[in-house]
Amino acid sequence: MTSQNAIRIAAALMSRGDGRVLLVRKKATESFMQPGGKIEAGEHPQVALRRELSEELGINVDPNEMTYLGRYTAPAANEPGRLVDAEIFRVVIAHSVSPGAEIEEILWLDPSSPGAVKLAPLTRDKLLPLCS
Repeated sequence: MTSQNAIRIAAALMSRGDGRVLLVRKKATESFMQPGGKIEAGEHPQVALRRELSEELGINVDPNEMTYLGRYTAPAANEPGRLVDAEIFRVVIAHSVSPGAEIEEILWLDPSSPGAVKLAPLTRDKLLPLCS
């Protein structure tokens, strides 16, 4: 059960053939996180994620290429005192992506050695461990 204060999102654990995971950093923020965003009222999480991936990265992901991984909660990276309640889908892509909408920077990260990259709590604590 999540708090009424939680931000409901859909996000992609997106990887490519070499196992690296795509992370994004939104404008005016410091932490890298999975691409995705808020689920609108009445919207199915998969529909929300497809919309967000189109807006943020200019890609159209076939629903058949999305595997539901589960629902995870963690402290919100950019809104202190709030939680994210995230519906997570695995997406493997072969084509290139480029930042759009509110995305400042993208990064292909080796999940086994993130180094000094500043990661959102959901990414660091819940999602990168799923890659091993």
